[in-house]
Amino acid sequence: MIRYVERRELPLAELFSPRGVAVVGVTPAEKGAFATQVVQSLKEAGFPAIYPVNPKYTEFLGLPCYPSLRAIPGVVDHVVVSIPAESALALLDDCAAKGVKSVHFFTGGFSESGYPERAELERAMLAKARDGGFRIIGPNCVGLTVPGSRLVIRVDMPLEPGPIAFISQSGGHACDVPFHSGPRGLRFSKVVSYGNALDVDESELLEYLPQDPETEIIAAYIEGVRDGRHFLGALQEAAARKPVVICKGGTTEVGRRSAHGHTASLTSSVPVFDAVCRQANAIQVEDVEELVDVLVALRFVTPRPQGTGVSVIGIGGGPTVQAGDEMEKEGLHLPRLSAGVQAELRQFLPLPGAIFSNPVDATALLSPEAISATMRVVGKVPDVHMLIYHLGFHPVSRWGDGRLCSATFLQAAVDTFTEAQRVTHKPVLLALRPAPDLDGMKDFLATQEAFVEAGFPVFHSLRGAAKAMARVVAWNRA
Repeated sequence: MIRYVERRELPLAELFSPRGVAVVGVTPAEKGAFATQVVQSLKEAGFPAIYPVNPKYTEFLGLPCYPSLRAIPGVVDHVVVSIPAESALALLDDCAAKGVKSVHFFTGGFSESGYPERAELERAMLAKARDGGFRIIGPNCVGLTVPGSRLVIRVDMPLEPGPIAFISQSGGHACDVPFHSGPRGLRFSKVVSYGNALDVDESELLEYLPQDPETEIIAAYIEGVRDGRHFLGALQEAAARKPVVICKGGTTEVGRRSAHGHTASLTSSVPVFDAVCRQANAIQVEDVEELVDVLVALRFVTPRPQGTGVSVIGIGGGPTVQAGDEMEKEGLHLPRLSAGVQAELRQFLPLPGAIFSNPVDATALLSPEAISATMRVVGKVPDVHMLIYHLGFHPVSRWGDGRLCSATFLQAAVDTFTEAQRVTHKPVLLALRPAPDLDGMKDFLATQEAFVEAGFPVFHSLRGAAKAMARVVAWNRA
């Protein structure tokens, strides 16, 4: 493990708004290479000053290509490095001479390789960074994404800024979480992939993000921490000011072995890590899919419920029965509706095949009018703190001769849920099952987009909704 040497502090805030970015190691022949992707992404995002660097070329993707950092005429604050590890120290001398603020090493092959000489190389890199007054991100990571500064590393990541910061020891998760959660409405202030955490690490990021005015929610994927005491203090301070959601990687023997080969991380004891998170009131999740579900809940469930009472409303007998199981297993409570409430429901819901006790299931609940009336009645029950609408099958496919296609179902459903939330003062959540066919999936995505734009949380399963809300309610109570 790399030991810290004395820092020459450069505030992290200065890393997130660079004026000029140099990408070292571009190669025209490698069209899918990381350096190529970064330059292309920066161009498409409209970043103002991009400097490809490789002494073999004079032009790259329509931009002047420079032989070295020192040859660049403009200001360079941030450097993306994609050259062999053996060349790192000479490059860092150029970074110091150029006055850069941050150096991101996409390059791998350092301490995660397991070779002592590569760990020694990292120590020498850190010493040069301290002497040169700049920070190192990584190595062995995908670095920074800051939509507000147009600093991006992939063309498919949302460019619209949002209130979530995501720090990740994994480069893959740092790319995939914003990409896959984008259609569900999640937007990010900053995404930081920090890899081997030679310099910038999870603890320092957790100290910075509570002070960041652009961040309201903090999410993290962590395999291991370098300094447990430092991490505990940083996590406690962060979680006291903003919700913090953490996914821990390397919780099994195989996972721990993989984590060390992945980011040179010495994973901490799982029971100790769990205890630290509980002590700090951080929200722990089991995987990145659940992390996204919890972020959706924190971002869009409003008002955030203090209680666990839920009413599940929808159609599909078997899925409705299982919906009750899913909720109860995850710690939510489905209060039985009184005889009086059930009598009200029977006035407008058909009796054959219906369930009135909670969950509520009836064939008429395909109709926005019936959904609205049901939510008004159930929403008055004091022990119900949230309303979840679901369909056991895809809601907008061509099932039923197209009666539920997006053209006929969508806007009425949006209006219904908006009105129900206004009248009941309780959050409405949607569990929509993705379609099994291509045409249905197109409609599903259009429906999801409309609900998200209207401000509703969309989950892809009742289990996902249940787990996320159980986590959020427990956190909210604490």
